[in-house]
Formats: sequence, structure tokens, C-alpha cells
Amino acid sequence: MATTRTRLILVALISCLATAAVTLLVNGSSGPPGDASPEAGFSRDMGVHHAQAVEMSFAVRDASTDPAIRGLSYDIITTQTAQRGVFMGWLQQWGLNQATTRPEMAWMAGHGHGTAAAARAPGTMPGMASDEEMKRLQAAKGKAAEILFLQLMIRHHEGGVQMARGVLSLTNRPEVRTMAQHIVDTQDSEIAYMTELLQARDAKPYPSILK
Repeated sequence: MATTRTRLILVALISCLATAAVTLLVNGSSGPPGDASPEAGFSRDMGVHHAQAVEMSFAVRDASTDPAIRGLSYDIITTQTAQRGVFMGWLQQWGLNQATTRPEMAWMAGHGHGTAAAARAPGTMPGMASDEEMKRLQAAKGKAAEILFLQLMIRHHEGGVQMARGVLSLTNRPEVRTMAQHIVDTQDSEIAYMTELLQARDAKPYPSILK
């Protein structure tokens, strides 16, 4: 498990460095994305998506003493916090505000690229835990907290994979494509790992939202 966690952290750090390098290479070579662009929408929405994943991970770290769960939560906290910083940096580079009045997921509406995320109406970000689910997680302890966290985080990662696949179908910017593909690869791997952790606790994931 330590090897798996170390590999994920190294991959995340390498990806962030690679993304920063590519951004420097392409910066100024073409016009920046606009406020209503898929790139801007993805950056803002994935930043919000990652923020909830970090919040969920802190909650389970406080509720569990299991080394595998605490290691996984640490990986998610560090990786997704770093990626949020990249997203916010892109918006600043592009001369765009971090906040917008546009609905969540509006950047995917009407494109019809064959992903479940593309079919969603604006304002329905995939995989997000509800307020009630977050309260349940924050109140849970021990094994119950671990199971609920894994179930919620698997669904949350599936939503992140949908969003990343969606922007891959809509952008040609190298830095965005590099990050989105990294999110797909890393979160697919973590979904498999979390499914194993659930099985070890005699529990199952929620029905998949991936189509």
C-alpha cells in the first residue's frame, strides 16, 4: 500500500510539473480561452469538485485510524490541492475571474460528445456529495466512516473522470489535455483501489454513474 501511495504522489507531482512546463511553452502562442470556454468552465468546476474531495478526505482522516484510509486521504488532499492551484493559475494567466455567474457545467451543455457529463443539464456537477451526505460523513466514526467515505469518493471520482473526459473532447490546449488525462488515469486507478478497500470491509460501491 505504501508503494501505491508513493507512486500516486510521484505521478501527481510529475504531472503538475509537466503541466506547468507545457503552459510556459504555449503561453502567448495562441489567444487565451474566453470566460464561456470549456477550458475556463472545466477549471472553475473541477476546482469546486476537488475542494469537496479535500473536505471529505480531511473528515475521514479525523474519523479513522486505519493506515490505508489515512494514506489514501492524504494522497487525495495533497494531489487535488495542488491541482486546484494549477486551475486557479490558469484562470489568472488567461485574465479570467475565478468566480462566474455562469451555471456549473454550462461548458458541457449541448456538445453531445458521448459522455454522461455532456448530457447533463447546467448546474448538475457529476459525483458531488449532497449536504446531507457530507453531514453523515462528518458525523461518522471508525469503520462506518471509512465505508461511507469510500462509497462517496468512488462516486466523486467517477464524476471527476466524466468531467475530465468531457474537456478532452472539447479542447486542444496541451496544458488542459495533459491535466485532464492525468485526472482520468489517476482517478481510475484510485477507484479500483477504493473498491478493493470496500471489499475488505464487506461493503460495495454505490451504483456507478459512469456510462
